[in-house]
Amino acid sequence: MKLHKNIIITILLLIAWVLVYMSLEPFSNWLVDQVFGMSAGAKITESVRFFIYDFPKVLLLLILISFAVGIVRSYFTPDKTRKTLAGKRTFTSNVLASALGIVTPFCSCSAIPMFIGFLESGVPLGITFSFLISSPMINEVAVVLLYGMFGWQVALIYILMGLIISISSGWVIGKLKLEKWVEDWVYATQLGEGDNSEEQLTFDDRIKFGYNSMIGIVKKVWLYIAIGIAIGAGMHGYVPAEFLSSFMGKSNWYAVPLATLIGIPLYSNAAGILPIVAVLVEKGAAIGTALSFMMATIALSLPEMIMLRKILKLPLILSFIGIVGVGIMIVGFLFNIII
Repeated sequence: MKLHKNIIITILLLIAWVLVYMSLEPFSNWLVDQVFGMSAGAKITESVRFFIYDFPKVLLLLILISFAVGIVRSYFTPDKTRKTLAGKRTFTSNVLASALGIVTPFCSCSAIPMFIGFLESGVPLGITFSFLISSPMINEVAVVLLYGMFGWQVALIYILMGLIISISSGWVIGKLKLEKWVEDWVYATQLGEGDNSEEQLTFDDRIKFGYNSMIGIVKKVWLYIAIGIAIGAGMHGYVPAEFLSSFMGKSNWYAVPLATLIGIPLYSNAAGILPIVAVLVEKGAAIGTALSFMMATIALSLPEMIMLRKILKLPLILSFIGIVGVGIMIVGFLFNIII
């Protein structure tokens, strides 16, 4: 009976979600035009309108998808993920590690403890890198923002390209046999098997897990989303399109490599950087160029490299940056060709 009650509540909340989502655009226009009485077409008006519409839209999408992904995550505990990958050495395992990275709740820095645990438990180096790349790059926040700002086609292509980068980069690193560049203490430490018992969750438990996961994610990223959309709103109203298209348009061959190189030393997550990327594209930047900048910022962040230096030697870190960086640039060029 308790399960039925939670399902009914969830269905009612989904109906409410749909009604609120459908009302966002007319509500934002009414608020800006009627309540605030702002002049239509003015730069400040369009900036305010952009923020009032996009911020709740992104939050609503994030709430829905993070809840659904939270239920999926209830089937993938860190220990189960580690055991699934341990002992596997084929290209298929790189695919599996990349897929597991999508449904595990880690940013680039918080994925590193899992990365260490995988190495210590015997998971091959290339497979661990596939996980390390896909976990921060392809997550529900990025997918939600891409879907909300560019549509499902771009979101789908991004997911596929991100998987290709994580799978191929991990496979190449594995083939190069770079284990000698892992710090000795990592392989000297071996994880125990731990508790082999699996907690049996009911579907009611998984619904609760989904709610808790959704609340936790929204709490962590809502401020980044607000700041990113606020910056994007300002750019939307005030940055001239000609300024950005002059050096980030499709016609400039160097735009993708330059955007990737600029993004590597920076640090942000999808919530903070994607609203800015959306406005860059709106103002004339090629979408592949803008996404290359975003992917480099998310997957090759400076704090991540500093943390990795504790467990990897410099040649391996540079190899990781180079291989993933080349993959990101290839994706950028492909996006510019396709879209």
